[in-house]
Amino acid sequence: MSHLPALVTDLALILIVAGIVTLVFKRLRQPLVLGYIVAGFLVSPHMPYTMSVVDSNNVQTWADIGVMFLLFSLGLDFSFKKIMKMGASPIIAACTIIFSMMMLGICTGKVFLWSKMDCIFLGGMLAMSSTTIIYKAFDDMGLRQQSFASMVMSVLILEDILAIVMMVMLSAIASGDSPDGGQMAGSILRIVFFLVLWFVVGIFLIPLFLRKSRRLMTGETLLIVSLGLCCLMAVISTEVGFSSAFGAFVMGSILAETVEADKIIRLVEPVKNLFGAIFFVSVGMLVDPVILGNYALPIIIITTVILLGQSILGTLGYLLGGQPLKTAMRCGFSMAQIGEFAFIIASLGLSLHVISDFLYPVVVAVSVITTFLTPYMIRASVPAYQFLSVHIPKTWLRRMNHLSAGTPKTATTISNWHRLLTSMAVNTIVYSILSFAVTALSFTFLQPLFQRLFAGITGSWALLNVRWSMADILCAIVTILLISPFLRSIIMKKNHSDEFRALWTESRLNRLPLFFTVLVRIAIAAFFVFYIVNHLSHFRNAIIVAIALTAITLMILSRRLKHRSIKLERMFVLNLRSREIEAQVRGRKRPLYEGHLLDRDIHISEFMIPEESTWAGKPLSQLRIGTRFGVHVSSILRGSRRINIPGGDNVLFPNDKIEVIGNDEQLARLGSAIANETYQEDPDIEKRQMHLRQLVISPTSPFVGKTIAESGIRDKLGCMVVGVEAGQKNLTMVSPTRILRKGDIIWIVGEEESLRTVQTYQETRK
Repeated sequence: MSHLPALVTDLALILIVAGIVTLVFKRLRQPLVLGYIVAGFLVSPHMPYTMSVVDSNNVQTWADIGVMFLLFSLGLDFSFKKIMKMGASPIIAACTIIFSMMMLGICTGKVFLWSKMDCIFLGGMLAMSSTTIIYKAFDDMGLRQQSFASMVMSVLILEDILAIVMMVMLSAIASGDSPDGGQMAGSILRIVFFLVLWFVVGIFLIPLFLRKSRRLMTGETLLIVSLGLCCLMAVISTEVGFSSAFGAFVMGSILAETVEADKIIRLVEPVKNLFGAIFFVSVGMLVDPVILGNYALPIIIITTVILLGQSILGTLGYLLGGQPLKTAMRCGFSMAQIGEFAFIIASLGLSLHVISDFLYPVVVAVSVITTFLTPYMIRASVPAYQFLSVHIPKTWLRRMNHLSAGTPKTATTISNWHRLLTSMAVNTIVYSILSFAVTALSFTFLQPLFQRLFAGITGSWALLNVRWSMADILCAIVTILLISPFLRSIIMKKNHSDEFRALWTESRLNRLPLFFTVLVRIAIAAFFVFYIVNHLSHFRNAIIVAIALTAITLMILSRRLKHRSIKLERMFVLNLRSREIEAQVRGRKRPLYEGHLLDRDIHISEFMIPEESTWAGKPLSQLRIGTRFGVHVSSILRGSRRINIPGGDNVLFPNDKIEVIGNDEQLARLGSAIANETYQEDPDIEKRQMHLRQLVISPTSPFVGKTIAESGIRDKLGCMVVGVEAGQKNLTMVSPTRILRKGDIIWIVGEEESLRTVQTYQETRK
């Protein structure tokens, strides 16, 4: 008899228990994450009354994969362009909240006399609010369409990104005995280098690969390719000293800029849900009731610190970001909990063996408590604002409510120097990273290859007192040719921009600084050539400098190289904007005037018409959306179509998306109506099965002498005559005008109850 491995039996136990527990939590309208944690506790060795997992190591391996796919999915929802368009407000709020809560967590750990690493990791866990839990709470409470909710989600996106950076930083801190500022700065530079390099390379290569293979990509192959790229980047990230989760996030953010991003998100969702569930179950398996009892006081204090800290410091962060007091308090109170990233950071600490075993279950207990309290904290924000507005001086209230007021920024108020220098700096950094990466790859792979191919081919020039090697010379030439488009872009980019020309003609005093910016970039490009030649040769410095300047001059004068660098840049921009262009073509691009509405009381929200909605099939004139709710329907999105400014005769269909303009209160009432005005689920669905039955028209039948249409079999009795038996093997289709006569054998289709009604009607009606 075959024996199942522990891997399969553990998986069966985990999924069965998780499925049952999450159904209960779904019924109780609680986050599924909590259900997974409870399920993990039930299958852990700490619960003696239920079956336990046999091999915890296998579960931990799956949990690590779950973290990787969770962050891969997070990257798919992330957009560099979206972050750039957010403005300073969410960035200021996110940085303020994370720094303040991290310091508060470290101080809390010091109060309990915990170790240095326990305090640092506790601070990292307390700094991260839960995107999943807050989104679910907003959805359940009907607040997701309100303007403050969009601000909270923007900050949460930034927190998730900063959490990735924090994980890398915590890993660097954990690996050193006494990490100093230099080590921290080095870690940050490595992160920036890795992100910029792989993002730029990825935007060049991956969209091009997907575009070329689009006709061959089925759903199955796209899923395999996406997960393969995710795992590949995880391996590369691990090899260069980062975590696999960081690499998975980077690959997700690269794929997020492709046309296939939405499809990849749908395909990856089930995989993420499966392994994510196993991760959260593994979190619950570490909950030890004995530890929770021994650390009851720290759990209560840490919970209080989160509730008060996020409420007060979160509100302060949003105030500094320019939000009025009421909005800031609603945002700050909404973030008073910790969730999945706290578990991930705790898992990191355990895997690195730098935190105590008690910290994980303590954080899980705190997360469970704060998650239950999240809806109550959101509801408490408005009463708290009303109480505060009465008890603080009116002048303070006015100042806090008008922090965001001021002169709007326009193109004329921003310095030409600021725009020019910023663009030059970004351009120089990006292309320098690419040049450095190509040079490193060339020294690693090309140089050994050429040395094997041209071994022994060397020489010397007595006149110049130099020695040369064919392999090194060829490697230097190839490397310089490979990075030449990047070096030319460093030198020439922005030299003919509007800002450069405006500053050049504005004043003669600007010309020397402008010329200096060109010289600095020439020096940077020449440094790369100098470094390559110096590394691969034994030439004198004077010769190397001459070679570098000659190469730079040829790059500047080469028209072919100019066209090549422009073509590469255009390809990059096209790949970067491909998803945005596809959204415009498909009609999913939000209107350009949206940004002008967000600064006022009204804003735009999208609502999906459910499949079971009573609104489906009705025109807008009959629904009277504007009259009932005071909002304006600006567009209807149906598949790839966009119907702008729809009229009263436009009919809504299931799964239509409507873009609506209104204030928070109006949109909340509209969202509630869309969610509630639906057809109730049929409790007798099993009775709706259709049957085919034979009916013989009796001499006394009320159907005799009537046409099929006049008999009422369809209109009154709910059945349909589909044929008449006339002695043939198959039924004969009949016309509604056929007259029924006694002895006719007709076949009718209908539900069981309706068929009985037809039979009873014929027998009782004389």
